[in-house]
Amino acid sequence: MTRNIGIIDRIIRIVAGSALISLVFVGPQTPWGWVGLVLLGTALIGWCPPYALLGLSTCAAPVSKGGRPV
Repeated sequence: MTRNIGIIDRIIRIVAGSALISLVFVGPQTPWGWVGLVLLGTALIGWCPPYALLGLSTCAAPVSKGGRPV
């Protein structure tokens, strides 16, 4: 599994996942909190299965020592 989630995407997933998980403990206590676990899990491992299926990646292109994309 190669990483397909970039740093900005990971930060957004962590914030959104934490907010959704907090709904399980405070507030309306909706089942949407469990979606937060998925967001946190994908952010922590850096790999998103739907992105892989669709061929998407938000990671920056690797750069060679010369400064050009590989």
